Amino acid sequence: MAATKIADIIVPEVFDPYVTERTAELTELYLGGIITRDEQFDELANSGGKILRMPFFKDLTGADEVLSDATPLTAGAITTGQDNARLHMRGRAWGVNDLAKALSGADPMRAIADLVAGYWARRYQAVLVNSLTGVFADNIAADAGDMVHDIALEAGDSATAANKVGPAAIISAAGTLGDAFGKLTAIAMHSTVFQELQNQNVIVYERPANADIKIPFYLGYRVIVDDGLPVVAGGTNGFKYTSYLFGEGAVAYGQGGAPVPSETDRDSLAGEDYLITRTHFLMHPRGVEWLEGSVAGEAPTNAEAALAANWNRVYERKNVRVAALITNG
Repeated sequence: MAATKIADIIVPEVFDPYVTERTAELTELYLGGIITRDEQFDELANSGGKILRMPFFKDLTGADEVLSDATPLTAGAITTGQDNARLHMRGRAWGVNDLAKALSGADPMRAIADLVAGYWARRYQAVLVNSLTGVFADNIAADAGDMVHDIALEAGDSATAANKVGPAAIISAAGTLGDAFGKLTAIAMHSTVFQELQNQNVIVYERPANADIKIPFYLGYRVIVDDGLPVVAGGTNGFKYTSYLFGEGAVAYGQGGAPVPSETDRDSLAGEDYLITRTHFLMHPRGVEWLEGSVAGEAPTNAEAALAANWNRVYERKNVRVAALITNG
């Protein structure tokens, strides 16, 4: 009896849409409402080219005028701006002799898709975290860090409560949006920072309707725990942790069309089965344009996404629905 091969259980027309759907389901930042995907962003990701144009109207400005029967009103104009997103192009292949047997259970298609989807959910979040690193590096360099609240010590081992996460720190970080702070709905933090809040016994768990698990909240913000968030060594000792506060739709996500999103292959002589996946997508913090300041290849790496040279804020501060908080825990 011939062994089941990956090609026997991977049907691209079924596999590709399912992987895309499951990837979104497994992405906590997506579930938190931070990442928005709609037809507009999908169209952008499929529009061709590496730089994806996102024009926008700027807010109305100028003082009002007193009505007069002698002097007509002066007509103002609405102005536009340009936000640019970058198309990311990534791929990953797996090859193992006994992979098909290991995955050929009651529902091998679902098993494979769940493993691949989980992998891409983590990789998409890594792209976003590195993009945010670049966005805030540019903000510190070009905009006096007006999106950042930093209370961390360089000697992190000597940190006190004043240098760690707490209500005052989070309120101050949210306050970088001024009177638009109410747009923020979630906070993403490293597990060490989350443990600090747990030790303070201030986390509230809620179970949304039709949800299987309870979700942590703090100060009304949904808490997302991700150890991929930035951790850097202090200048003297200890560590500094960056947490991010987000508003709904702070990040635009669009799924592009890789020419061949998935395919299988086999090296008969080596007895190796291969599964190859590719994805084209945009994962863009809205209101901060991509500059293409430093990209060596056809698409940026995570390290390049983390460079300040590739970012420039084009929205006014209040309309960029993200803030950073840097603490020692």
